[in-house]
Parts: sequence; C-alpha cells; structure tokens
Amino acid sequence: MSPGTGGVAPRSWYAASDAASLSLDGRWRFRLSATADAHDDSFALPGYDASGWPELTVPGHWVLQGEGAYGAPAYTNTGYPFPVDPPRVPTENPTGDHLRVFGLPDDWPASGASVLRFEGVESCARVWLNGEELGEFKGSRLPHEFAVEGLLRPAGNVLAVRVHQWSSGSYLEDQDQWWLPGVFRAVTLRHRPDGPAYDFFVHTAYDHRTGLGTLRVEAGAGGRVTVPELGVDVPAGEAVTVPVEPWTAETPRLYAGELATPGGETVPFRAGFRTVAVEDGVLKVNGRRILFRGVNRHEFHPERGRAVDEATMRHDVLLMKRHNINAVRTSHYPPHPAFLDLCDELGLWVIDECDLETHGFTHDGWRGNPVDDERWTPALLDRAARMVERDKNHASVVMWSLGNECGTGAGLSAMARWIRDRDPSRPLHYEGDPSCADTDVYSRMYADHAEVERIGRHEDDDGPATRRQLPFILCEYGHAMGNGPGGLSEYQRLFETYERLQGGFVWEWIDHGIRDARYGYAYGGDFGEELHDGNFVCDGLLFPDRTPSPGLAEYKKVVEPVLIEGDGPAGTVRVTNRHDFADLGHLSFSWSFEADGEPVESGRLAVPPLAPGRSADVKLPAPPDAPRGAETGWTVRAVLAEDTAWADRGHLVAWGQLPVSGRQSVVSASGAAPVRGADVITLGPAVFDARTGDLRAVGPVPVAGLRLDIWRAPTDNDNGADWQAGRRFGPQWRAAGLHRMRHRRDQVALESDALTVRTRVAPAAGQFGLGAEYRWTADDAGRLTLTVSVTPEGDWRVPLPRLGVRLGLPSGATHARWFGGGPGEAYPDTRAASLLGRWEASVDNLQTPYVRPQENGARADVRRVEIGGLRVDGEPEFWFTARRWTTERLDAAGHRTDLVAGDTLWVNLDHALHGIGSQSCGPGPLPRHVLDVAPATFAFTFSAVE
Repeated sequence: MSPGTGGVAPRSWYAASDAASLSLDGRWRFRLSATADAHDDSFALPGYDASGWPELTVPGHWVLQGEGAYGAPAYTNTGYPFPVDPPRVPTENPTGDHLRVFGLPDDWPASGASVLRFEGVESCARVWLNGEELGEFKGSRLPHEFAVEGLLRPAGNVLAVRVHQWSSGSYLEDQDQWWLPGVFRAVTLRHRPDGPAYDFFVHTAYDHRTGLGTLRVEAGAGGRVTVPELGVDVPAGEAVTVPVEPWTAETPRLYAGELATPGGETVPFRAGFRTVAVEDGVLKVNGRRILFRGVNRHEFHPERGRAVDEATMRHDVLLMKRHNINAVRTSHYPPHPAFLDLCDELGLWVIDECDLETHGFTHDGWRGNPVDDERWTPALLDRAARMVERDKNHASVVMWSLGNECGTGAGLSAMARWIRDRDPSRPLHYEGDPSCADTDVYSRMYADHAEVERIGRHEDDDGPATRRQLPFILCEYGHAMGNGPGGLSEYQRLFETYERLQGGFVWEWIDHGIRDARYGYAYGGDFGEELHDGNFVCDGLLFPDRTPSPGLAEYKKVVEPVLIEGDGPAGTVRVTNRHDFADLGHLSFSWSFEADGEPVESGRLAVPPLAPGRSADVKLPAPPDAPRGAETGWTVRAVLAEDTAWADRGHLVAWGQLPVSGRQSVVSASGAAPVRGADVITLGPAVFDARTGDLRAVGPVPVAGLRLDIWRAPTDNDNGADWQAGRRFGPQWRAAGLHRMRHRRDQVALESDALTVRTRVAPAAGQFGLGAEYRWTADDAGRLTLTVSVTPEGDWRVPLPRLGVRLGLPSGATHARWFGGGPGEAYPDTRAASLLGRWEASVDNLQTPYVRPQENGARADVRRVEIGGLRVDGEPEFWFTARRWTTERLDAAGHRTDLVAGDTLWVNLDHALHGIGSQSCGPGPLPRHVLDVAPATFAFTFSAVE
C-alpha cells in the first residue's frame, strides 16, 4: 500500500533550465521474467554481464516490443485482470529488468547534487545506481525522483530498474485502457547546483474589472523574478500587480519570465494571468461563464502505447483547436507534462485528473475499496501531491480532478483537503460522489437529454440542496465508439440554453487500436486475454492512426463558436458570436450562392467584430440569376482572417446554409408501355425477368437483387452495453429476426402503363412483416421510376434499422457523384456537419473504416447520385450508401481485414434510417430519431448515364 520509499519530495516540472541534464532515453538491456522473484538483485551490481540480454527502447512498453517475445497487451474496462485481494497481486507477475550504462558529459559540473527523474513507469519500480538501491515507487503516470549525490562516476554508471507489471498500485489504476507495463516516459539525470530552484510556484490572478494581473513566484530557495515584457524585476515571494492581457483558451496570452536562484540556476517560466472561481452557481474564468466544448483524452499511440512523443502531442492539440474543441479532461491521470505546455501555448481549458481509479471494486459493491480504507490514504495523498506539484504552474489547468470512478470514501476527502490547502485558486472536480461533498462542481457521466435539462432547471431533487447550487458539467458524454456519437446537437442546445449547464467532454479522443498485421488494428481479446472487454477500447473521435472520424467532423460543427442562420429568401443572415472571450475580429466571412449544389457567384460578407454573445443581422446581396427550376441557396462561411499558431489563414471555423428555393419534383410521368417477351418484360430503358418481375438492367447497366431492405450491420451504439437496463435496439433487432428477413413474391402484374410486383417481407418464426409493392413506370425520355409502398402487417414491437431498397451493380463501378449532403457520412442524429452540395468520392472512400466494422458511409439528403453508369433521383430526398460487400458480410466482420471486395457493388437507397445515439455507454437515440414502423411511400427514378 505504500506509495514508495527513498524518493525526494514532488516538485514542479519545467522543460529546461540552464542547469545540466542528461537524457537516459534510448536502448536499454532487458530481461523479462514470469514472476517477481525469478532472479535476485545481482543484475544491479557493477560488472554484471548483461551482454547477452536483448535491447529494447525506453521510453516504451515491453509488451509492444520484441514481436511478441515479451508477452502481450491486455485490455479490460473495469475488471482487474488478476484476483482482487488487495493489496496482494499474483505470483505470476511479469517483471522486466532494465539496464543502462552511461557516462557523464565532460562538462558535467563537479559540485552540487544530482537527481534521477522518472516521468512514468507502469506499475512499480525498484531502482539501483552503481549497485546502491535508491528506493522503489508506484504511481504509474506520475514523476518520481531520487537523490544520487556521491554515487555518480565519470564513466560506467550502471542504472538498474526492475519493473513489476502488477503491484498494490495496480488497484488504484483500473482506468479502462490497455495494461502496458514498462518505462514509458523519459528518464533524466538532472544536476542540482547549490541553492537550486528545486521547486517554485507561479501564482497569478487577473482582475477583469481593472485589467490588472498579479504575479507572485514562490520559491523555496529564494531568488529573483523577472518578466521583461511587463517590466517586472522583484525578489521571489514578492507580489507585483501590473496591467496585463489575460490568458484564456481563446486568447492564450503568455508572458515569458525567469527565476534566477542564489545558486546561479536560471529557470524559464511562462505566466498566464487568469482567475478561476465558482460564483453564484456558475464556473467563471476572469469574471465570465465558460462553456466546455471538450474531449476526454487518454495518451495513446497505435504502435508505442502510452509512450507518446511531443510531435504527436502537438498534432493532437492542433487537431483539437482546428475542430473547435476548447477543453480537455486528462482521463484518467495527469498527461505527459509537455502536453500541458502545449495547452498553455495554444489555448485549451484543462481538467487535470489524478492517477486514480478503482472501478473494479464496483463488481463487489465497492467492498474493500481503497479510497474508503485509511491504510491507503498515504498512497492517495502521494498521488494528489505529485499531480498538483508537477502541474501547478500551468495556466491551462483550471480544475483539479480527484480521480475517476472510485466510489466514495475518506481517502478522497483527505485528497480534497490537501489540494484545497495547497492550491485554493482552482476548483475541485470529481464525478463519483453524488453528494458533491468534496467538489466545487456537479459532474455526471452519460446523463440523457431529459435529465440534463432538469439539472439545467435546478430540478435535480435527488441530491442535497447544496448540489443544486453548483455548476454542472458532463465529464463524459457522447460515447464515440464506432459510428457516432448521435445526439450531440441536442446536448449543445441545452448547454447554450441553461446557464448552469457548462458543457461537457466527449468520450473520448482516440481509438486505442494497436497496429497489428493480422487485423489492421487489434482490440481486447485479440491477444488471447482470458478476461477482456473487446472493442470497448476503440471509442474515440480519431481512428488509431489519428485520422479524424465522422464523429469529430460532427462535433466540430456542433460546437462551432459562431452561429450562422437566417432567412434565405429574404437575403438576411444572422451571425452570433458564441465565443466566451474573443470578438469576431479574427474571422473573415464570405457568401456563396448555389444552384443545384453548384456555385453561381461568391463574395465577401462584411460582419462587424461582434463581442461575445452578441448578434448582428447582415444583408446578403441580391441573388444572382440561376437556371430555371434549380434548387438554390446561400452558404455563409467564417474562416481565419490571418495565420494563427494552430491553423493557417482561410481555415474554416463555422458555416451555415440558408435555402432560397426548393427542388422540383423528379418523378417521371408514365408514358412508355411495358412489353412482355418470352422471358423478359421491357419497360422504357429497363429489362425485367418476366416470371419474377425482378429488374435485370437499366439501359446498358446490369442490375441485380433489387428488393426492400431493412437491415443494417448494428453499430456499437445499436448494440449498447450488457450492463445497461434500457432498451438496446441491436439485440432487439436480432431477437426479432430482422437480420434474416425472407422475401415472398405474391404477384407480378402487367398493366397498360406499369409493372407492379407485390411482395411480403418477414422473418422466420414471426407473425409480423411488411407488405411491399414495387410499381415501375417509364417515360419517353428514357427514365424509369420505381414507387415503393410499404405497409406494416402484424404486431411490430421493434423499430426498423433502415427502410429502403438495395440493389447490386457491376463491381467495375469505382466512383460516385451526388448532389446532397457531404462530404462525409451522416445519420438522422449525426447530420449537423452534412453540407448540401455536389460531391464526388471513390467507392472505397465512401467507407468509414471503423476498427470493428459496422453500418457506415450513408450520405444524407441526397437528391441524385450517379454510380456505375446509373443515375438515381429520389422523391423525397434519400440516403445513399455503396460498398463492395453485402450488409451481411459487414455484419459478420470482426476486423477491417475480414472485409474482402466481392464481384458486386451493393447500393442502398434509403427512404429513412434509424438514429445512432450513444448507447455503447450512454443514452440511445432520441425518440424523434427512432425509425418506428409505419406505412411509407417513396420513389426513385433511374436512368443510364455515360
């Protein structure tokens, strides 16, 4: 239970000073044992011959190196992958012995002291230097240092580190992620001159009423503080108040300073002036309410696990900023400290979360939970101190979080008291205690829209009255697992309506798929784990290779900081600034007038530099001439007016579309008469099977298998989670047999101007189904129209996954062009980012490569599509999907590599789709997005194109 022995007190992190330092990262000798006691400590002695040991890279995880020679990753969500018997762990405890021999640089100072610093090791380490044991530590995602005075030699220093995969600390680190042992963050030797800046605390505050900032740098060793840009030159510990520009996530103004210590060390720092407070039940920064448009972020790389380099961190932050994200919750541990530097520099609000989660104890009703056992309190306080001391100088950190999913207990209260005493300038967060006894905000996970609205109205009467006076955040919502999440727009409207609701953090940033030659990306169970939670580890807005998913595009649109709406026919656009601090002076606005999705004319739009929360009605120019009968509308865009630190000039921030004139009907009038031959029926450009009434071709284009289709490969959100008590549509669809519908032909009727085929579609063993009538007509212009009428029969107790027709085209079709929503996929509750226009994509690029294959790739509001030599117009607008495998093959696939192109291109033309929701770990789709069974009529007009 002990947090460790032999280490020095925690302190603030800084990237550099003018004191000497030596990176010990690189290639280390390595030996893996199956148990903790397989070898004695002799490997740590100078002269030990480890030349026969293989090498691995530090930072790194041994299970991700050696091509499987060192074991394998394991994924669990909540269950511990070992017997729960705290604080004991199994004898079968993989243990990695690490050796590094190093010499000191020639200019290494002869006087002063040195410390050996570990930024992160999972999960427990013992450390020796030149045969002398320094101590041991736990707390995987937190730094630990050892004093090494008198032990260093000019050359031949032997650093030995024994890392155990399991320890008592593992009971505090059950954080819904891969278990990945190893030295996964940097190892550094740092010189400490006499009178060093061992620790210092940059205290800042900002008074929004006067524009004055206060700076006080607390330094145990004393020294002098200078900030040249502010004219500051004062002794450490002395407060100074000067006019400043404040720091916010939108305007991340930093001032460069230095702390010069009596011993001659100079440490650079960056000061951001801001004040965080809860006032009148609202979380405010610099006197203003803020709205979190956030994400939860685990540290992950598909090849290196949690050994994430700074270039990847910067890439993440840039992607966040470019997608209108303004906040990060560091789930569920402090990130690499360089990540917080980037948040300071580029501007993100941060909830910094302690390296603490005991979720596995929930399976036994929290019996034995460490946070409610005083024997564990020293370990909890150690973790709290290491987080706060390391990260206290970051302007971006606006809240401390005690941890995640730990239940409740005296240990958490002790952490809260310590943090408040050490740093009263930041509020405290913790989601797991509904009483909010130790927190300053009311935080929840995955509350549905109705409950969130009740909370916004202060009607959450299931808790203490004091809680109803606290600001509310959804620390997790919008579970981004597979296709989705749905319902983000409706959440955002609530956040913007009720002052108490201060936004949330989508779960989560990136899929944790591990690159794998067998599967493309592997998830839980793919490494033979006896206990695992499958692909629940792939629940991010980025795919493992950091390609943005459609969910990220949707979130960008939903949280865009400028609202563009208006009256298209009247030619007026209303622009609303939804920033919390910035005016609109950094944006440039333009308009485009489109006819049938094609730009006709465009120009600049003069929008005043509106203050936050303000709106302006702006007149658009007179609409230009457009082809007669064309569907027309305006698109107004807001882009960066100049280059910024996170995106170039012209980067799209927000957009809105204002329709002017609607589309004309495209259903062809009948005119051509059907002609029956010996085996076929011809109708206009089409050929049908005379016996079955099946469509065989439209002009020169072969068509196969056209029929009513209601099935989709269930998404992760369709399937929901086993522990959920609510309605889970995926399992209900399977139980009803919707994945195995049978088609019965009842009648093929040839009329004077039409061919009508009547069918019944129903599952085996069920007394319910759908009557489907296909009525085919053609006109003299070579157009063929299919009108589908659907009538429910029997007692339907489940909604439909989809409603439309499916057909097969020759596999040689490679591209699609369409007029409708794009460029990416959309579904009824994930369509905010769908921009009406003309689009083109290869069939392969129409697919969304979810790590676990599932329904994907639909385009919304399609007026017409051209694919494989066939043009299809819809009445009304429809949803379009095309893929080189059947829905059944897609449904059966477990990994991307299971999907192999067939000899047919399958196209879905859907009248309606069921919503997506977030039920993989949250609420299902809202009622208005549920595709209830009801009579329906829709039509498609087919014609051949070159």
